[in-house]
Amino acid sequence: MTWLVVGLGNSGDQYAATRHNIGQMVINELVRRHNLKLSSHKSRTDIAAYKLGVGESTQSIILAKSKGYMNESGGPIKALANFYSVETNKIIALHDELDIGFCAIRSKIAGGDNGHNGLKSMTSAFSTPEYYRVRLGIGRPMGAQDPADFVLKAFSKVEQKELAEFIVRGADVVESLITQGLERTQTAFNS
Repeated sequence: MTWLVVGLGNSGDQYAATRHNIGQMVINELVRRHNLKLSSHKSRTDIAAYKLGVGESTQSIILAKSKGYMNESGGPIKALANFYSVETNKIIALHDELDIGFCAIRSKIAGGDNGHNGLKSMTSAFSTPEYYRVRLGIGRPMGAQDPADFVLKAFSKVEQKELAEFIVRGADVVESLITQGLERTQTAFNS
């Protein structure tokens, strides 16, 4: 069984450390954790693959980051899913979530896009919202700051003190979803 784990975000160094790219930061942690290397795929994504588990319960995992912008990530992810024959219900999208406090993580399957352009693009490309989401809380901006500007800013100095542990927990949630299922993962990690 093959799982596709996608870190939503924008490509390019200017976006790498922004809140909008927290999903890609979790992909980077999984790459580091398993001593992998991302390589370019013809689907306009960077990918790495590994196996998780032992014996009959071994799962194949493809990690992916789109090379384009958030709002156009659906096409490359769909092409990658088709290439590896991954069913939609074996896709996990990692994304920033304004409506959850910083450092909180929630996982679920399906649902609306809540104005998130990466999820909009994926749901449109797959013609269904029936994929897993790992919602990585970044909180809302203080005052009158536009959320569109907020997500494209780097984490504050205070947030950066907790960021590494947040990213590690995000990677733990991904692997728990794959090995333990949604209900156990929600019980263990939803905060």
